[in-house]
Amino acid sequence: MSTTKKTGDVMRKRLASLRTATNAVALGAGAWATTAMAQVRDLPGGPAVNQLNFAPPVTRIAEEQHWLHWFMMAICAVIFVIVFGVMFYSILKHRKSVGHKSQTLAEPIWVELGWTIVPLLIVIGMALPATKVLVAQKDTTNSDLTIKATGMQWKWGYDYIKGEGEGIGFLSTLDNSHRIMSNSGKPEAIDDYLLKVDNPMVVPVGKKIRIITTANDVIHAWMVPAFGVKQDAIPGFVRDTWFRAEKTGDFYGQCAELCGKEHAYMPIHVKVVTAEQYSAWVGEQQKAMAALADDPTRVWTVTDLAKRGESVYAANCVACHQANGKGAGPIKALDGSTIVTAADHGAFLNIMLNGAAGGAMPAWKQLSDTELAAVMTYAKNSWSNQTNQIVQPADVVAARK
Repeated sequence: MSTTKKTGDVMRKRLASLRTATNAVALGAGAWATTAMAQVRDLPGGPAVNQLNFAPPVTRIAEEQHWLHWFMMAICAVIFVIVFGVMFYSILKHRKSVGHKSQTLAEPIWVELGWTIVPLLIVIGMALPATKVLVAQKDTTNSDLTIKATGMQWKWGYDYIKGEGEGIGFLSTLDNSHRIMSNSGKPEAIDDYLLKVDNPMVVPVGKKIRIITTANDVIHAWMVPAFGVKQDAIPGFVRDTWFRAEKTGDFYGQCAELCGKEHAYMPIHVKVVTAEQYSAWVGEQQKAMAALADDPTRVWTVTDLAKRGESVYAANCVACHQANGKGAGPIKALDGSTIVTAADHGAFLNIMLNGAAGGAMPAWKQLSDTELAAVMTYAKNSWSNQTNQIVQPADVVAARK
């Protein structure tokens, strides 16, 4: 009896300890959730806290998709209730325990016709509105503005190829401050975490925007939920979609195709502005592009090119290779690298233009000849790499051939 009593006491103590630990965990989780919810708010044009439904629509197509979703859901719910209602009624009402016996029933022709014709009518009733929305989604004719969105590991390139702003082109990359927060393992509780970019796509409100998607490495997908748009970007193929935003504001999305280890760091930010604001933005971009236009035959000094390369490095390279050039984890260091410091620039140029390590180091051929020469010169003359070597834009031009 004493042994049994001791065993019971031990079990009670263990249960009490387990209960205390469970309560502590629950309280801690509740406090964490309360704190997080107090700090993170709904992001207009982006995800909401505890969001269960689709993002609020800002295009006609998105509204049609929402209606179609609930229409289909209602039909499926009615079918579910009827089918399972009849099934459970039959099971309970005609069960063996209350005296019912199985019997062979005749199969009249009206039963056969009924369970063939009724589902056919239901499918037709669902297909007609779905087809209407699908056809509308694919109608990219008569667009006011055409923009090519090129997916690349791991950023988006935007080229305005038709309409006001034709000729504008830029890269849109995750803001480096968000990458630093992510790498720290303790990101701040902010509304637009991993959605802030350095250069958002800008479009005018009320205009039909055709988006042409492609990619230069692997499959990506351009998706903005508020627009009801999701289109794959496939290397070697050109796909298109469209939207017409009916209100101004900032709208967010992400690459929706698993495209590699940096997939989570490939956000989309579309800024919808008034026609006047858009025209002003186009003017600013054209002036900036004219100011940055470089002659690839120009001969630079080491100091000037390295200074230019510092800004290119900060915008495109610092997230992985760090400001000190030391790299992190599998990311190789640039500081002290024999490839970087070698007098023969061939290997370095090949990596910059074509990437390396199976895509872990992406290709950077989308940068201009001067930008590539500048960032390479910066790497060759920064940290402990005081080589006094220079890569001229002409060297990049020759390597591209």
